[in-house]
Amino acid sequence: MEKDEDYERMLSNYYGEDQVMALIMLKIDTKEAEAIAHTVSQFEKVEDLFMVTGDVDIILKARFDNYKNLKSFVLDSLAPVKGIKETKTMMVVTAFKEGNQLLVPSEAKS
Repeated sequence: MEKDEDYERMLSNYYGEDQVMALIMLKIDTKEAEAIAHTVSQFEKVEDLFMVTGDVDIILKARFDNYKNLKSFVLDSLAPVKGIKETKTMMVVTAFKEGNQLLVPSEAKS
């Protein structure tokens, strides 16, 4: 347990109070897919939600004021949703293009 606490402390220290964007993948009970998608899409922090094929069933994008709020969202909002079997969270390090807008200019060619 101490190892998990050290990891959480390290993440909190690293991300501090900086805004965090996350892609969260959900494995779900597919019989409940529509209900789960509807429920999760209603959370204010969820910007985009996609039902997909492959190793996961739903991918959502969300933004949080800080890492602590992301952690709270996963544990307190997603975990209780009936039919969600597993979550996997990836925090975005750099967004190069979002909303069809280039965010990081490409380097000028010589």
